[in-house]
Amino acid sequence: MTTVFLVDDHRIFLTGVQAELENSFDVVGSSYDVDAAVDAIRTTKPDVVLVDVHMPGGGGVTVVGNVMQTNPDIRFLALSVSDAPEDVIAMIRAGARGYVTKSISPEELSEAIARVAAGDAVFS
Repeated sequence: MTTVFLVDDHRIFLTGVQAELENSFDVVGSSYDVDAAVDAIRTTKPDVVLVDVHMPGGGGVTVVGNVMQTNPDIRFLALSVSDAPEDVIAMIRAGARGYVTKSISPEELSEAIARVAAGDAVFS
């Protein structure tokens, strides 16, 4: 089963996403803090990290960039309310394999995670 780690600074959103994904994936952890997320991702070594783009402390770009330095095999899928081209470009440059907006359905999110885990790029 694909392992997934969740990073978002909105705890209620994080809880909801975790509840939606638990039946399809092994959710190995979650964090609402950038620094704690980097440490936990390095420890748990998930297949895919679902990461929010805009968070205090540097956001998704910081999480992806820091983890990729030591764990380049971990794949990242950005999840954001923003679909601004500069946000998408920044996340892809940092190393994310995909970018989806928070308006995505639970089924579409599960499919996007599975595709990123398989090595595909996903943008919607």
